[in-house]
Amino acid sequence: MTRKRLSFRVRDDLLSRIATGRIPPGSKLPPEPELAEELGVSRPTLREALRSLEEDGFVTRTRGAGTYATHRPRLRNNLDVNFGVTEAIEAAAMVPGTAESAVYTEGASLDQAVALDIAEGDPVVVLERVRTADDTPVVFSLDVVAVRLVSASQLTSMSIDGSLYDLLEARGHPVAHGVVTVEPQRADRTIARRLRIKTGAMLLYLRQIDYGREGDPLLLSHEYHLAEAFEFNVVRRGPGRRSS
Repeated sequence: MTRKRLSFRVRDDLLSRIATGRIPPGSKLPPEPELAEELGVSRPTLREALRSLEEDGFVTRTRGAGTYATHRPRLRNNLDVNFGVTEAIEAAAMVPGTAESAVYTEGASLDQAVALDIAEGDPVVVLERVRTADDTPVVFSLDVVAVRLVSASQLTSMSIDGSLYDLLEARGHPVAHGVVTVEPQRADRTIARRLRIKTGAMLLYLRQIDYGREGDPLLLSHEYHLAEAFEFNVVRRGPGRRSS
């Protein structure tokens, strides 16, 4: 068996121990020489397996301190692909869910009106959800859509874990692309309560506008992600041209 394939086997073995609680969250793994001997592999093979687990957020490694199992793996989200929280959670082999939700209609604020190309005060429907991974809250989201596209009753009848993209497509308004901005933000009291974290905890805030095939704005989304739970990847093309 090649070292690469052997490292995959070791990775799966360690991941199984973490998933079943044999290696509890926050606990320290045995020193590398001891663990390599227990698993019957060389230290380079073990390091390759640990590196893979670290990249996927299942362990943290600190020189001089050792290797520790994390409390939850980081959820990878590729920002150059327009998919939602559910897909990111499922890709991490975790169970997506929704802890709470609310649907209500209000008059569009100036920010909402500009984003959705409607008049300030025009009716919009807002969908609030707390998204979970293995029953742990990881994202608080607010999705805003003009009533002329989707009504409150249609949103209410959608599955609590349902996709707004699917609903918009069913209504004849498929999303073609989205534009997202990402910035760090600290949790205020309301968001901290929703995500069961301390006020002031660090979050990753995503503001996204999704557009239809003709370039018309369809959906405005605000997502507050636990910074420790997510890893965002971006494909950067280039290099860009330098000014002379």
